[in-house]
Amino acid sequence: MEQFRGVGDKATLVKITVLRGNNLRGNKAESILNYVRAEFNGIVLGDSQKLDAAVDQGVDYNFTCSFECSDAAHTLDDMAHKPVILTVIEVLPKEKKQKEEKTAVIGQAIVDLLPLLHGQVSFLSTVLLHPTPGSPAEPSLDVTVCVPEPLLSGVQLSDSNLLKVTVETAYSVPEVWNPVSGSGPLSSYVAALQVPLTAEKEQVLMFSNGLLKVGGESEPMGRPRKWPLGPLLAPGAQFIPGVSMEGEPIEMEDGDLTSIEDRDFRKEAETNKKRVSWDTERRCFLDAEGAGEDETQLSFHGVAYVDMAPLLYPGARRVRGAYRLYPFYDSDLLVKVKGASTTAIQGFSRIWCCWGFPCGSGLRHSITTSPSDPVKVPPTSCGMYADSRTYIIIEIALEKSLVPKRSPEELAKRVMELIPPRAPLPRRPAGAERAVQEYQAQIASVAGQVLEQYQQLFGPAFLPGEKPLDPSSQEQRKTKLLGELNYSGKYFAFKEQIKYFVVRIVREKMLRTEAFSDPEQLQTFLSQLYVFLVDEMHVALNKTLSVDAQETQPRPLVDCAQLIHFAKEAQLNGDYQLAAQYYQEQLTRDRSDPAHWFDYGVLYMLTADYQKAEECFHYAVSMEQTHLPSLLMCGILAEMGGRLEEAETFFEGATCVDPANVVAWTLFGLFYEGQENSIQTEMAFLEATKQQRAALVVTPPCRVETRVESPGLGEEEQEVANCESFTIEPAGYPERQIEHRTVVPPCLRLDVLSALFNQDYMAQRALAQELLCPGGGLSSSYHLALARLQMLRAEYGSAESSLKEAMVLYLDPDVWALFGHIHHLTGEFGKAQECYERTLDFVTDATDTHPIYLRLGSIYLQEGEFQRAKTTYLRACKSSPSCLTWLGLGIACYRLGELTEAEDALTEANILNNGNAEVWGYLSLVCLQTGRRLEAEQSYKYALQLNLQKEAVLHEIKALQDHVGFGNPCF
Repeated sequence: MEQFRGVGDKATLVKITVLRGNNLRGNKAESILNYVRAEFNGIVLGDSQKLDAAVDQGVDYNFTCSFECSDAAHTLDDMAHKPVILTVIEVLPKEKKQKEEKTAVIGQAIVDLLPLLHGQVSFLSTVLLHPTPGSPAEPSLDVTVCVPEPLLSGVQLSDSNLLKVTVETAYSVPEVWNPVSGSGPLSSYVAALQVPLTAEKEQVLMFSNGLLKVGGESEPMGRPRKWPLGPLLAPGAQFIPGVSMEGEPIEMEDGDLTSIEDRDFRKEAETNKKRVSWDTERRCFLDAEGAGEDETQLSFHGVAYVDMAPLLYPGARRVRGAYRLYPFYDSDLLVKVKGASTTAIQGFSRIWCCWGFPCGSGLRHSITTSPSDPVKVPPTSCGMYADSRTYIIIEIALEKSLVPKRSPEELAKRVMELIPPRAPLPRRPAGAERAVQEYQAQIASVAGQVLEQYQQLFGPAFLPGEKPLDPSSQEQRKTKLLGELNYSGKYFAFKEQIKYFVVRIVREKMLRTEAFSDPEQLQTFLSQLYVFLVDEMHVALNKTLSVDAQETQPRPLVDCAQLIHFAKEAQLNGDYQLAAQYYQEQLTRDRSDPAHWFDYGVLYMLTADYQKAEECFHYAVSMEQTHLPSLLMCGILAEMGGRLEEAETFFEGATCVDPANVVAWTLFGLFYEGQENSIQTEMAFLEATKQQRAALVVTPPCRVETRVESPGLGEEEQEVANCESFTIEPAGYPERQIEHRTVVPPCLRLDVLSALFNQDYMAQRALAQELLCPGGGLSSSYHLALARLQMLRAEYGSAESSLKEAMVLYLDPDVWALFGHIHHLTGEFGKAQECYERTLDFVTDATDTHPIYLRLGSIYLQEGEFQRAKTTYLRACKSSPSCLTWLGLGIACYRLGELTEAEDALTEANILNNGNAEVWGYLSLVCLQTGRRLEAEQSYKYALQLNLQKEAVLHEIKALQDHVGFGNPCF
């Protein structure tokens, strides 16, 4: 590594040239005699010659001075935090008998040398000349700064860094701190921090001249930051140009007082209580070895602990927050320093910064102290910080992050390399829709050929100047046209051309594949077919011959939301084959929607077919590179396959797609926790906690719902369906204690994670982290999450035990609903009925009532309580209708003898799913009861074709057929 300049290296000459002064004005109206004095690092670099300047006119100084930059004097760190001070001094006219020359300061200007540390060799700047009090002008100086060669080489520039430490304000200071009223010793308020500048050198940063203010108003945001030079500068010159205080919401800070409970206290303290204000920024130049451990005890009596570990996070350059002030004890400081210096990354140790304040030895003021002259005070004096809950706002920033972070563009490119994007697939009709469209296309083609033949016969009449056709001879022209078509053979060709597509319509649209044995049925069918073909012909001709014709697509009976609902219902009943059919139907309608592929992939996750699941998630990402749920699932499956680099890319890409997503950051942290990367784990969990707190600012803290609901989905299934559908359970965030610090993920409802991934290893990680959460532990929410995970594993006994542990929440309907599901799955229908009824008796509904209605209604049907079954299924049909809800309602009405209502309900069920054999079976029963022979036979035939499995229904149908004497085609 290239070494930085040190003792013995050739010093670099820094030249400062004051070119011109503008708008100078002295104490009198006439011309002024003045000169410029340049200072740097407490040393006067020189004075310019004395020049006359007219009022409000410019003066050319062309004054050059210099200093040598080396490690012995005027170091790079000095140039980082100390400006060149230019003072314009007026020489006053001599009065009578005056022997010595009198002068007056017109103003001061500051020149920031930071551009030289950025690699520049020269720069020109016009700096404002801040006038002294009483001077009305706003003059300025034109200044150039140059060096013969860059202070830092390219390697040195890339390896170095700039640390910026800003001490803003200490709030809620002890009551014994009072402004000096004219009596007693002078009070001073000082903060100090020891930081490493190089591998061998450390420095104590002093922030003196803190200003004690009384309460009454808040400190304005955007106020300028001050140079750490104190009273050496004129008013106005003490502010760093272009740099101001940048506040942020409390929940996004890194300090101690960030919980919901602390916000009211901070609002009160920052408005009405006394405070000490510094608003000072100190820059420190760090070389490539600029790291070290703080082992020096500071002899101050108030101390705040600032964890700088967040600066080791990828891309992190700033920590800012409100930090509590504690009484100073040597033992606490040694424990903190020892515990914090055990981790190092890239030469930068995790250190704890100690900010010192003097403890007052009197009742009305505090006495200035310093590290070299500690003041012994009684221990009770230091307790005033804890009593008043004093805290200080501190910001520590770096110009370049210590650990680089991949940019969103780089991550997007990497994801694109892993999963190349695909162009959206064009929508292609199939089945009956395709047959109708092809028929219409042939009609349009034939119409075009007929028009061409018509133009050949009668085209000259349409030419300009020709006699128009006589309307009364239209029939003659028609006869002539048909004769020409027959004579040429085109008429027969047209019929043959259309015949194939009519056959397609008969098979695909009319669903007729067998010959008719009954002439009446054949005639009826031909009439229906003729009407349909004529209607579609008119549609095709209107499209062809009308300029403004708009194509209208018929609305499907079942939309995608209902298909998802039916698929989740099938999953609830364990019928994964039927669920797959619904997902495939969804993909058939739109294969370009990544959400459809994601849903299909989740089904494969539930059936443990991880290879096909990964294919679906990859396909979703190829359709939309920023589809967050699929990116997360790709990361999980990549980790399962041992492809850790790919998994990291997917997780990190997900956090870039939605930086405010709590789930993405939590999973990112769980991934790093599995890799035993403590720094990255801490970073991800802290960011998740920040985003969760930010969400709680705009949402009531009782319960935060951030998930997308689909009507009628089971809770586990709804949570599986959408990766963004998570419920955050806010928990208390107790104040960070100085004894230890543990970073944990936010308190999520971890059953969501368990249901989403259906993976033991991920669920166990999440539950383990829940035990560490400040609001977690062996709580009711933990046992509830564990019970749901155990239900997914079919460990019903363990799930019941976990629910009993969670029963402290007697008013939670979800607990009773889960109890009912467990009893229903284990065949204890009586207990399940009691739990379901208790769940529905709550004032607040359970998270998902659809499975409750379905299972409770089926229990009522088994017990013969048909009226209660009807009521239950009616509620289900109102809230989340499906084939099964309408079927249950139809069965209940049939058992009650309400045949009309039963037929209506069964018809609704058949519309939603015409492949349910039981629906056809009960329709056959209704038709047998009402004496409709044809419908009864057709329904019975469809029930047999669909392989009706319920023997009791089959026996009942056959018995009723024997009784009425019809209904079975075999008779």
